[in-house]
Amino acid sequence: MTVEVKVEETKVAEVVVVPQEEPEKVVVVEERKNDVNGDVEVKEVDAADNVGPKTVQKSSSYKEESNFLSDLKEFERKALSELKLKLEEAILGNSLFKKQGAKKKEKEVEKPVEEEKEKEKETKEGEDSGEHEGEKKEDVKPEGDNEKEKAVLECEEEKTEVVIEEKSEEIDRDISIWGVPLFPSKGSEGTDVVLLKFLRARDFKVNDALEMLKKTLQWRKESNIDSLLDEEIGVDLSSAFYMNGIDREGHPVCYNIYGVFENEELYAKAFGDEEKRKQFLRWRFQLMEKGIQKLDLRPGGIASLLQISDLKKSPSPSKKELRTAMSKAVTLLQDNYPEFVAKNIVINVPFWYYAFNALLSPFLAQRTKSKFVVFRPAKTTETLLKYVQAEEIPVQYGGFKRENDFEFSSEDGEVLELVIKAGSTDTIEIPAAEVGATLLWDLTVVGWEVNYKEEFVPSDEASYTIIIQKGKKMSSNEEPIRNTFRNNEPGKVVLTIQNGSSKKKRVLYRYKTKKTASY
Repeated sequence: MTVEVKVEETKVAEVVVVPQEEPEKVVVVEERKNDVNGDVEVKEVDAADNVGPKTVQKSSSYKEESNFLSDLKEFERKALSELKLKLEEAILGNSLFKKQGAKKKEKEVEKPVEEEKEKEKETKEGEDSGEHEGEKKEDVKPEGDNEKEKAVLECEEEKTEVVIEEKSEEIDRDISIWGVPLFPSKGSEGTDVVLLKFLRARDFKVNDALEMLKKTLQWRKESNIDSLLDEEIGVDLSSAFYMNGIDREGHPVCYNIYGVFENEELYAKAFGDEEKRKQFLRWRFQLMEKGIQKLDLRPGGIASLLQISDLKKSPSPSKKELRTAMSKAVTLLQDNYPEFVAKNIVINVPFWYYAFNALLSPFLAQRTKSKFVVFRPAKTTETLLKYVQAEEIPVQYGGFKRENDFEFSSEDGEVLELVIKAGSTDTIEIPAAEVGATLLWDLTVVGWEVNYKEEFVPSDEASYTIIIQKGKKMSSNEEPIRNTFRNNEPGKVVLTIQNGSSKKKRVLYRYKTKKTASY
């Protein structure tokens, strides 16, 4: 049978938060009726008008907001120009960072002033006492007055030193962040991209965006973030947090696998005490810095990451150490890495997540919350396929990506798709015209629950069909299949999928022929 390849858009439920500029809305989370998967449907209700609920739907495609000046709205361009002006003034005025030295000097200046006030008080009390006793004062300066003048002079000298010291500070026009110069007059094309991230995080409120940038720069300086990429951190959490591949839009993908913390030894290494939790935070920030290294912070470039968080077998929020560390990590990432996450997909969500999310939600900015997409276990593969190509999804999530696997490359062609109607059977044929060639294929069915078998059918009708894999009922949690076959005669490999369910099934597959080496 000829394989008919169809691409069908899959609609999935998402947790979507209403933008701030819209009227107040109430988010209602409901279980879908007549849905055995128990997926969550999010609806928004206009609280002001009490209008009937409207289902929020998202496009299957998502793209970053443009960083080209020509694509910005008038108020956005105006805000960007104003922020650049204020930033340049701050750099030239050396006011981007807190001046620790100046603060210390100010405290030293305050001390003699306080001493002077105390002496003045004592002198006045002495004069009052003398008057009551009827003693006559000579018209000369008391010793206290001389000390007073001396203290004031010293105070003025100290103040002068502070002023002179501040004025003599060298102006640093080479201030940068993530490798992008911040001094607007340098004309770096990445400056606008970085500043737009801070503006968008603060709804284009210029003063708020500048304050956020200042705090980020101060935090990076105090935490030595610029040297973090080369830092050897004592704990290895690469099994929990790692970068792996790209999505359909080209965003690097960051995976957060919380189920590994079910291991008590690893949990203790990451969250056992305050020092270890600090190490955990530095490790997580280091991974973020590594992810940013993969970005292109120029107009038109990929300037954000896709984040996938897997909560399968994750410790519950009742674990205080984990809850504390994760809350701090989320807050610091949100405050110091604005607009670096294009989407935050949460999969294999347990029931307790919704209660935990309600506690964490007040600490998240509105834009941050709007980027979260939450799905129950039954929708994991279907969800990820919406954002990531099958060849870039790890096998444990229903894709074809295997660790240290180089069998397939971009030259071998894209993953193909076949849609099988409910209650029907279909086949995929892989030609094997050359004798002695090795055929290699990957195949998966989204949600499985089908019967599957593999055979080699020779071109010669007098030859026997060879069973590669006997017919088998595939459960819903089966991983993708990879198999090979070396033919001794011309023919074809036939993969048969029987869909006995009441729902159509999506089959994803790819194959290649490895020719026999000639000597």
